[in-house]
Amino acid sequence: MNLNEPLGVFDGTQAVRFERLLPGPIERVWAFLIESDKRSEWLASGAMPPQPGGDFIMHFDHSKLSATPAVPPEPYRQYAGGHESLHRLLRLEPPHVLAFTWGSIQDTLSEVTFELSEAGDQVKLVLTHRNLSGRDEQLDVGPGWHSHLDVLRERLNDRAPASFWKLFEQIKARYDAL
Repeated sequence: MNLNEPLGVFDGTQAVRFERLLPGPIERVWAFLIESDKRSEWLASGAMPPQPGGDFIMHFDHSKLSATPAVPPEPYRQYAGGHESLHRLLRLEPPHVLAFTWGSIQDTLSEVTFELSEAGDQVKLVLTHRNLSGRDEQLDVGPGWHSHLDVLRERLNDRAPASFWKLFEQIKARYDAL
């Protein structure tokens, strides 16, 4: 984990935005966003629909994101062994924009948008998570995305990532201090 990686930037309590430079090419990073087998290496598996408006299920199992799994900290123990959530595809503009709902369809939904652009031989990824419900959700989403993006960067660099939960625990205190 790179502790010098910039923290997500919060817009009040409603949104958080991350920017990362990742190894290219852009098509490879895009594949890690939309292809279930590649996305399962850093976030969650699950086939996406071919066009916006379709619903899809993501299967999360944080213990499978690294070779050194760890027990989830409280209050995340309920997710040990994995869990699923239902999402709706909102935008699909290959290989530049991907957006979908976050949370259960029946809940107040937040939205996640990934924007990719070429930056020389690297790819600039901008992740924005909008419609957050407040500070408690920020303290889940901020360190969560930060840790997932660290895992993604390691995968794209063909390196084995550290345990997701270790990453999460190390960075959560920094987000709490914000």
